[in-house]
Amino acid sequence: MIFNLAADLIVLAHLGFVVFVMGGGLLALRWRRLAYLHIPAALWGAWIEFAGWICPLTPLENHLRRLAGEAGYAGGFIEHYVTRVLYPAGLTTTVQVALGAAVVLVNGIVYWAYFARRQKARPA
Repeated sequence: MIFNLAADLIVLAHLGFVVFVMGGGLLALRWRRLAYLHIPAALWGAWIEFAGWICPLTPLENHLRRLAGEAGYAGGFIEHYVTRVLYPAGLTTTVQVALGAAVVLVNGIVYWAYFARRQKARPA
């Protein structure tokens, strides 16, 4: 039971990280210092997708699931949880690159707005 709960907590943390990677820049518009955490997180999230790697939280979740007597799964977090909902045909390299590009594009726009707003706020 404890391993199952731990695996579920890892899934929630992983999901929270994915949401933070995609939308944390919007929070940084309000709380500027959050950008110091979000930019590295967004870069990591994009790199994982571009490189076709698996986040280290995925093997940890699988290990905890096996200790709980459940079956683990092959592939990554996005492939197992998100892709089945959004992309039923499966995760391909093209989809992974598109996800990485979405991270870069969304956050690029947010941080462009962030820095443009900071420039306007500076006295001339």
